[in-house]
Amino acid sequence: MTRSARRRWTADLESEIDGLALSAQGPVVLHVYDPPAGGKWIDDAIPGKVGAFDRQTGERLWVSPCEVGYGRGFGAGIGEESELVILGPSQGGHRMVRMSLDDGVLLGVESVPEFDEALVSPDLCICVGLKAITAVHTTPMVESWRVAGAGRRFHRAARAGNMLYVVYSTKDSRHQGVLAMRVDNGKLIRELVEPNQPAIHDLCAGEGVFAIVVEDLESALPPEAARDFALRQLTREDVDHDFAASGPTPGLVVHEADSGERPMWYEPLGATPAGDDLGEASVAIDSGKLYLARGALLSVRDVLTGRLLGELAVPGLDEHVAWSVKNGAFLLAEETRVSVYEIPD
Repeated sequence: MTRSARRRWTADLESEIDGLALSAQGPVVLHVYDPPAGGKWIDDAIPGKVGAFDRQTGERLWVSPCEVGYGRGFGAGIGEESELVILGPSQGGHRMVRMSLDDGVLLGVESVPEFDEALVSPDLCICVGLKAITAVHTTPMVESWRVAGAGRRFHRAARAGNMLYVVYSTKDSRHQGVLAMRVDNGKLIRELVEPNQPAIHDLCAGEGVFAIVVEDLESALPPEAARDFALRQLTREDVDHDFAASGPTPGLVVHEADSGERPMWYEPLGATPAGDDLGEASVAIDSGKLYLARGALLSVRDVLTGRLLGELAVPGLDEHVAWSVKNGAFLLAEETRVSVYEIPD
């Protein structure tokens, strides 16, 4: 049964949101910018600002200009000294910025290589670019390691402990798979998922698993499971459905942390109740639960078994810029609005 999510607070902003940071404790942090008239801007980045809000009440704690602006690539999180760390473009190239979480005071700035996505952890920041992945120590802000693609293209990544999961493709094929790498030195561990997917829409890791949202579920399964899945599809009750015309079935696949051979569980993802296609399905893991956002619906499952724990209708989720979940708090950022919802146990 679908329930409506309980809103803790919401705030409307004058600026547009392009990123957020939410830790287990402390304030909600938003990175925002003011779009120029007509959307025209000469530089690579539009100047940005950062604001912190009380996670319980939504009270604005501070707002400050930020060396990181709006453009290609973004990442934000909390460093090992409980400082705010933001990576992204600036008018002087891509940068890494450390700021006080208490009042927004600038603590340090360093240049980093261009990237499309950045993961911020207390010890390392992982910058994922199409041709290379770079790890930068969070507090001293110095490079730890850098791995070039060597015939591979990198698209997105997720981290769990000392494991880095990377969605990649090869120059010879646009199909995507998943690699496992060591976080401490960037060494390749092995290929977990062969590059046979037209697209991997999202990736997350934690709690002893990694999860991927795939375009073609059948090709992501081992032969026996793929045959069983195909048979179930053919014997579905909606006999009028044209499977040949509909193409592959997207799905959510969950694997053990160090194995991509046989999934722990999987779930087909058909059209949403509103009739939309897969669209921007996204996933996250927190406190033993896997969260899947599709349209305005947020489904919550046991991360190890896939058992459905609940499904919530979240206003504005279908128009999200970003979202995050920590310890039962669901942070949702829309274009100019931020809200925190309570996720029941």
